[in-house]
Amino acid sequence: MTSPRWSTAVFDLDGTLADTIHLIVESYQYAFRTVLGREEDPAVIRSWIGRPLIGAFRDHSPEHADELYETYLRWNADNTERLIRGYDGVREVLADLRAAGVHVGVATSKRRESAQQAMDLLGLSEYVEELVAMEDTDRHKPDPTPLLLALERMGRGSNNAVYVGDAVVDVLAGKAAGMDTVAVTWGAGREEALHEVRPTAVVTTAAELRCALLG
Repeated sequence: MTSPRWSTAVFDLDGTLADTIHLIVESYQYAFRTVLGREEDPAVIRSWIGRPLIGAFRDHSPEHADELYETYLRWNADNTERLIRGYDGVREVLADLRAAGVHVGVATSKRRESAQQAMDLLGLSEYVEELVAMEDTDRHKPDPTPLLLALERMGRGSNNAVYVGDAVVDVLAGKAAGMDTVAVTWGAGREEALHEVRPTAVVTTAAELRCALLG
């Protein structure tokens, strides 16, 4: 086993460890159809991924936000097992990190119940030392608070830690936390936009991610 580049790796969940993009888009569309009688541009929905749900709904349709939120949550929970997918090789990267002695955490804007369900379904939970979810902080990405809380709970510092995510808000949050950042291109973020915010590295496959983290 090669020597890890960082002693601590914190990951985003949606679009990074779990292929939930189709599930998320369809959950939004169901909520919009049910409550508003219309759908939204999928590209717009993808741009919201990484933010807390209720914030996106309040910005989009303040007067219907709570109803949209509850409708989304019901449909999402009922369809997660059917629509969630893993990314090839990502689970193995987590296993290799733990085997190398790296502390592994997750910091996500997803609700804890939904995040835990996704991690359990994909067999990721055994490799994750700490999960920071939406309910754990008042501030959310691109604010660094969730990432810093994950580090604090693991007893780790930001000086030898990396945050891995698929969205611009992930890179911005990692930088604000004083962490190095790795952007993955298989999620919701556009590759050009990821390069523009200058992460430490941009990777396009799980094999590249493993090389970036473990050499």
